[in-house]
Amino acid sequence: MTSAPESLPSVAVRAPAKINLILRILDRRADGFHNLWSLMQTVLLEDEVVVRLNEQHGGVTLQCDDPSLATDHTNLVYRAAAAALHRTEGVGLDIMLRKRIPMGAGLGGGSSDAAATILAVDRLLNQGRAPQEMGEVGQTLGSDVPFFFAAPTAIVTGRGEHVRAVHLAGTRWIVLVYPGFAVETKWAYQTLASSRTEIFRLSAAHREIDAAANLTWSEIVKVMENDFEALVFAAYPVLRRIKDRLLAAGAEASLLSGSGATVFGLFSESCSAEAAAKTFREDAGLKVFVVQTGSSSLACRSPSVPA
Repeated sequence: MTSAPESLPSVAVRAPAKINLILRILDRRADGFHNLWSLMQTVLLEDEVVVRLNEQHGGVTLQCDDPSLATDHTNLVYRAAAAALHRTEGVGLDIMLRKRIPMGAGLGGGSSDAAATILAVDRLLNQGRAPQEMGEVGQTLGSDVPFFFAAPTAIVTGRGEHVRAVHLAGTRWIVLVYPGFAVETKWAYQTLASSRTEIFRLSAAHREIDAAANLTWSEIVKVMENDFEALVFAAYPVLRRIKDRLLAAGAEASLLSGSGATVFGLFSESCSAEAAAKTFREDAGLKVFVVQTGSSSLACRSPSVPA
């Protein structure tokens, strides 16, 4: 084991949400999980993770400004900190998690928070891990975690462990509509697997994207799809209605993100996005966000910011 190196007092990292511009669920693996193929993109709806050294204890303490979120060892941030500290003795960490991304929304909030924690610990303790190595730590915690070390745009395959960054030119405005409830990921995968009679291969257009290093929004808009949409919309018709309303409000495209429950609309102008969002604001139970697509991945703030 190694002892902790000389470290900075605190590090704050902004943790962005993600959307799936394309999500294909492919064959079942020998380990029981499914192979996926996804084009993922960050958006500027962000949580914040602040990690501070504490010489008074040798473990991890976690606080969160959302009282509904557990702050014990079941929390992904707590587990990420423990994983990042593996083989490092005598280090105490106090963590503050500030939540803005809805939980269970298909936006990868927990995974992004975990990735932000791994990065914060790396910077705080001068561990010097490469993004790929941090992604390998993250893969033990959740399938979406490695993506955030290659963001803002990447093609994700396997269980999520294979990530290839791509360049998507330009930005878009995204209207995120969260209906106030979660769709259980396990249920979505089980329902999809039990209802399928065959597995469709990637289309020619998706294969072209898979081989590309540079992409444009005009290419992506034409081929956006999510294999979970049909079954999730059948179980939760309100989500289909949200999609229809976004398209009627002028969205270039609208899609379920992940297994849900957030539905997003894609807009080229901020004024159009704001106008579309306004049509949802008076609906009880809905949370609506207007954000830009992310231009960067996890972002560190000054380490002097107090927790």
